[in-house]
Amino acid sequence: MPLSVTDTRLLFRPLCADITTLFHSLNDDDWLRPTVAGSWRVRDVAAHMLDTALRRLSFHRDKLAVPGKPPATDRELAALVNGLNASWVQVATRLSPSVMTDLYNLASTSLADFMESLDLHARARIPVSWAGQTESSQWLDIGREFTEIWHHGSQIRDAAGRGPFGEARWLRAVLEIAMHALPAAYRDQAAHDGASLVVQVTGPSGGTWTLTRNVAHWDIDAEPRERATTKVTLSDQTAWRLLFNALAGRDLEPLVAVEGERTLALPLLNTRAIVI
Repeated sequence: MPLSVTDTRLLFRPLCADITTLFHSLNDDDWLRPTVAGSWRVRDVAAHMLDTALRRLSFHRDKLAVPGKPPATDRELAALVNGLNASWVQVATRLSPSVMTDLYNLASTSLADFMESLDLHARARIPVSWAGQTESSQWLDIGREFTEIWHHGSQIRDAAGRGPFGEARWLRAVLEIAMHALPAAYRDQAAHDGASLVVQVTGPSGGTWTLTRNVAHWDIDAEPRERATTKVTLSDQTAWRLLFNALAGRDLEPLVAVEGERTLALPLLNTRAIVI
């Protein structure tokens, strides 16, 4: 059975309110702590979250044209996104944490209003490239925006030593959306018809997903498979860090258990549900 629609529209408001509360709780040292997001500190990640909320409202709600030539390839898309990200973070060095918090509260409230108004089944204005799609349903694009907010909020919580978000359903929704990246990640992986990879995620937000080779493509569903070619087991906290580029290499290996043909697990370890 194919993956069902994941409706995240009503999750934006409580998540963004939780993040605003988190921002209010950070002290001066917390705002300058390093994060897993490369060279970005907590304040840089927070600035990026403000930027993406304002961008979504401007480009999607208000239909402002995205600057520059429309990207024709994944590489051009990544360059465009990285340029937008870097330029805003630089400008935001002029903003105090208090100002950023107030602006994020305002922008994220407007964002929640907008997301709640959208038709799940309309065509997305921007397709979800990391899912390998050139045309997407709007529910997946909405979910992509939710995963962006959630994982950046989690980066800040990690950096400030605040632990995971308290709502397990938020991470469950993030994982459901992120699993749409797997067929695209496996498109060049050779395997016999019927070969299957079971991804078992443990923990309060966990679930089981199966990727199956079907002629010349891979299909994913939310059903377990008793006799899978390969089975990968990891926790929900490991899964989001893997899929959102917060964990790799030697740090990842002891956190992932692989049964069966190990080569079939390798593309999973390189799967990312973000534009990189």
